[in-house]
Order: sequence, then C-alpha cells, then structure tokens
Amino acid sequence: MNSKLKLSPEEIWQCITDEAKVSAIAEPNFAEYFANTILLYEDLGAALSNHLARKLASAAATAPMLKEIMQTIFADKEIITMVARDIQATVDRDSACNLYSSPFLYFKGFLSLQAYRAAHQLWLQGRTSLALLLQHRISIAFAVDIHPAAVIGSGVMIDHATGLVIGETAVVEDSVSIMQSVTLGGTGKDSGDRHPKIRRGVLIGPGATILGNIDIGEGAMVAAASVVLKSVAAHKVVAGVPAVEVGDLTEDSPAKGMNHYFVTK
Repeated sequence: MNSKLKLSPEEIWQCITDEAKVSAIAEPNFAEYFANTILLYEDLGAALSNHLARKLASAAATAPMLKEIMQTIFADKEIITMVARDIQATVDRDSACNLYSSPFLYFKGFLSLQAYRAAHQLWLQGRTSLALLLQHRISIAFAVDIHPAAVIGSGVMIDHATGLVIGETAVVEDSVSIMQSVTLGGTGKDSGDRHPKIRRGVLIGPGATILGNIDIGEGAMVAAASVVLKSVAAHKVVAGVPAVEVGDLTEDSPAKGMNHYFVTK
C-alpha cells in the first residue's frame, strides 16, 4: 500500500478498529485477541498503552503499573499525533504492510519506537530510573536499544528493527527510515554530545554503523553495511568501510521512496 494520506489519529484508529472487526470474523479463534487488544478500547492511546504494557511487563514493572503510566503519556495530543504519523509512515513505505492494524499489533519496529516515546517522556520528567527500566525491557522484548534521552521525531519508520542501537545524545528528525541492525553510536568514552544527528528524510540501510557527533544531511542515504565516521552532505549517498560519497540521489526524500539502489559517480 502507498496511500500517501495524512490521516488524523482518530481516523487511523477508525481504520485499525474496522480492520480488527474484519479480522475477528475471518479468524474467529482469534476474536478474543482482537477484542482485548483493539476493540475494547475507545482510542489509539488507550489501546497502545495496554498493548505495550503487556509486552513490557516484568516483576519490577507490572502491566497495570505500566498501563497507568502510559495512558497519561499517550493521552497527550502531540505525542499521539507522532504515533499516528509513525503508523502512516509504515503503511506508506513498507511494501509488506497492507493494514493500519499490522504495525500496531505485530511490527516491533513500530512498537519499540512507541515504547521509547514513553521512556523519553519519563526521562524528561526526571523519572530516570523508570525510563531506564523501560529501556531495559524494550531491549529484551524487541531486541532494540534506544536510550530514553535520545530525540526522535515523527513519521519515522524502523523496519524489522532487530539489533537497532540509538545512543543517548543521538537526534533523529522527522520522516526518517531506518533498517535493521543499525547503530547510531558514540566514539570511545567521550562524554557530552557524542552521537549522530540524522536529518529529515534520511534513509539508513541495514547493518549501517554511524559513529560520533556527525551530521547525516537532509535527504541523504547511507548504504547497507557502511561505517560512517564523517558528516554526510544533504542529498548524497555514502557507502563502504569507512564510508565515502559514491553517488547522487534522484529524489528529495529517500526515506519515503525506500529505494536502496543508487547511481555511482
């Protein structure tokens, strides 16, 4: 699906509930599952809070406790709009995603990103112990490790997600697409601002490693398995170990096109 729509959170929630009703009829053995995860809830924030709490719960952080915390966070209109934009980005860019309900129910890239959003809000509130506990649970449940202090925009798609690492001072702007096994890391034991800044519209291929306080310019692309140690200019392609500029892009936002091929110089 490549809808290119800009639906509101309410409209996306309506799509999800409509799809769940159809799925419950098609798979009656799973009707209770669709009811307990989607159909019993009035809005996206409430359902997401329940879904994440059940996946991340532990003896130290029970599902009811996490659900209560997350309901407050996902009741915020700005945050739930970011959630909706992430769902839309996945539907628009992932050729394997044909339903709005699929990221919500099954895609750990989407789910780990939303769990990070909850941890990030706790971090901003000074509740660092709980934020770090959530980070720990996210890493166990989804094989994704995002520091709660990192700053991530909206309309972000994390595809497959396994092995993703995003460090404490990293910044990921809006409309970025990140594949599996990507590292946005620091260098050595340096303190302070030490992680990459990923600008709007960037596409990062699978297995790429980006190290240090460097800029990946707007609309740039990092090819698969590259190791990037220097800043990348806007709308350029880099590849290799260490990565060097190898080509130009034919589109302004490779993150939206999801085309991992490029023309070499």
